[in-house]
Amino acid sequence: MSTTRPPTAIVLLNLGGPADLEQVGGFLQRLFADREIIKLPLQRWLGPFIASRRTPKVKRLYAGIGGGSPILRWTETQGRGMCERLDQLSPETAPHKFYVSFRYAPPFADDALRAMKADGVTRAIAFTQYPHFSCATTGSSLNDLWRAADRTGTADAFKWSVIDRWPLHDGFVEAMTDAVREGLARFSEEERKDTVILFSAHSLPVDVVDRGDAYPPEVAATVSAVMDKLGRQNEYILCWQSAVGPVRWLGPATDTTIRGLAARGVKRVLTVPIAFTSDHIETLSEIDIEYKELAHEVGILRFERAPALNDAPRFLDAMADIVKRHIDSGLACSRQYSLRCPTCVNPYCRDLRNPIVPYERRPLPANLVEG
Repeated sequence: MSTTRPPTAIVLLNLGGPADLEQVGGFLQRLFADREIIKLPLQRWLGPFIASRRTPKVKRLYAGIGGGSPILRWTETQGRGMCERLDQLSPETAPHKFYVSFRYAPPFADDALRAMKADGVTRAIAFTQYPHFSCATTGSSLNDLWRAADRTGTADAFKWSVIDRWPLHDGFVEAMTDAVREGLARFSEEERKDTVILFSAHSLPVDVVDRGDAYPPEVAATVSAVMDKLGRQNEYILCWQSAVGPVRWLGPATDTTIRGLAARGVKRVLTVPIAFTSDHIETLSEIDIEYKELAHEVGILRFERAPALNDAPRFLDAMADIVKRHIDSGLACSRQYSLRCPTCVNPYCRDLRNPIVPYERRPLPANLVEG
């Protein structure tokens, strides 16, 4: 007589996005309240103030792309494709079931954990959907996941491991390379020769970078790997988009870069959203509308964007392979995960609750613990 095994849970971590215009205000309030991504003076007052001031403008931007973010739809599509493949690749750990844990819009970590408990889950993998590790993205999402476990009384309910980064996974690099090739194919063969590839990633506050955050070099590593696959036949540059709030952000900014390329006579640009694995407001509005209009204003004749990975079969294959390799490794996390940034003061960083194998993070010196 066969017995039904509880599913192996794969928790897909991401920032998320408002599904409709009514969610925009709450999304921004949570974003500007999160000191793990943006540290503001008098944040309890200034964060809500900035969020409220930005809400009408951001609502207009979402209205311009259909009234909400497609990121939940794409995450669910990716999760289904990943699990279908995993059930074939790893029948001994099947069935696999994905759960979505967004940081600033529903479904939240609490929702995922309660659903996992109801499904009888005992083994769980937190799988960041940011290929490149940052304390402001993956780190913030994991910290919130562990806090949610305390809030929901599930701290000891599951045995955990973490997929905390995958910037050089071969399937991911191949999928990104396919996207760039598809983008380049929109130019004629003659145009393609002098098309500049503009890799654009979400920026980070400079104080996060100065702490020693791994994100900039990991993004650069992916860019270099993709260019190797392309044979380095085009000029290329890496720049950073989506800076918000009254703090300094990592540059060069994508809009500044577009102006600079135009001033140097560049006429054709292919923008590649290198750190985004699905379409959302940064691709559909910021790149496709705002930056395209800017490019034409400053004299760039052709401005195209490589497609986001979305439901590309090679990317779904890569997601499944990342999880399969992680399961087979028997590790709780990557070797790098336990190493905090050199000047980190966050006592929550690099935690891993109830790990499948012993895990010990490096402690914070007492004089550096954030009060």
